[in-house]
Amino acid sequence: MSLSDTAIRKVKPTEKSQRLFDGGGLYLEVSPAGGKWWRLKYRYGGKEKRLSLGTYPDTGLADARSKRDTARRLLAGGTDPAEHRKAEKAAGEDRAANSLEVVAREWHAKQATKWVKDHADRTMLRLENDIFPWLGKRPIADVTAKELLGAVSRIADRGAVESAHRALQTCGQVFRYAIATGRAERNPATDLRGALPPVKQAHLAAITDPEKVGGLLRAMDAYSGSFVTKCALRLAPLVFVRPGELRHAEWAEINLAKAEWSIPAEKMKMREPHLVPLSSQAVAILTELHALTGRGRYVFPSARSPKRPMSNNAVLSALRRMGFDKNEMSGHGFRAMARTILDETLHFRPDYIEHQLAHAVRDPNGRAYNRTAHLPERRKMMQAWADYLDALCANAGTVIAFKRTA
Repeated sequence: MSLSDTAIRKVKPTEKSQRLFDGGGLYLEVSPAGGKWWRLKYRYGGKEKRLSLGTYPDTGLADARSKRDTARRLLAGGTDPAEHRKAEKAAGEDRAANSLEVVAREWHAKQATKWVKDHADRTMLRLENDIFPWLGKRPIADVTAKELLGAVSRIADRGAVESAHRALQTCGQVFRYAIATGRAERNPATDLRGALPPVKQAHLAAITDPEKVGGLLRAMDAYSGSFVTKCALRLAPLVFVRPGELRHAEWAEINLAKAEWSIPAEKMKMREPHLVPLSSQAVAILTELHALTGRGRYVFPSARSPKRPMSNNAVLSALRRMGFDKNEMSGHGFRAMARTILDETLHFRPDYIEHQLAHAVRDPNGRAYNRTAHLPERRKMMQAWADYLDALCANAGTVIAFKRTA
């Protein structure tokens, strides 16, 4: 006779296991402890086998019968239900192992060894905040262009169009990695060219007029905030490195006797070591600061912990407190200031300037210059630049006609 829910609920455990048959090989096994398991008895390849179909009451009678019928259809087609279940489980685990998030984190771990830490952190944060919540659990091979567009469009819709483009670019790199490692067959990001609103190009604010530069220098000299921040402000125009390179400066990289700052490749955007000749003015600032922070790791340590570098907003916030708004001057602005005036006013060779900016400068044969290329000429340029800034700072209201020696 077939089972009923009433009969199943009323059955009492005995000293030995009981088997209550329903038909078609389905039965309920009741243990002495009172547990109830659905089993399916069947034959495959001439052997008697059993398949677990769940426990009662989590799996009810109707569900158990449905699972039995599915298994019997597989048998009729020549498939062992137990082997089919193993294959499904393996496929599910494989899909989980190849989810977009798993592949993206694997890709990021490999790329991060080549990146500056700040860039690596920003890239992962972009994925964690804007991509993983929507697509992270999806098998990467199944993600469609429509789904990817939906994720990056959410970023653009909140006004962060540039971030949306960067997220799409990052996803494109993840998909290319998935294809290369056999986890996907195509890159849906390539189908989305032109799908996002264009990015409005905005130049980083910079003061390049010599008279206004003089006013900025005088304001920095009069800055009354943290001494460490003041030193960072005063050093920034003298070395015109990127803001992240400045705040991560370590005393181990600086040789005051040789007047050199040697920045390792892992801290540089182009992943090449960089040498910054230090003017006498830069050496004086660093010598004074060394008395305060020289026992620690960082030249410009955080106010909260000497084990961390200063905040990436420290110099920017100081500029704002001095009255220079975001449309007038930025942390990157010192680089544009130096590039413009060294070229247009002091007339130094453009390749000297570009090399000191740590841009990708090539020789006539297309090879990248090493970090010591044109070092004597760059030393002279950096000293001339520092002297020119001193002259601008000292001569309020006067544009300096500066002549450099050949």
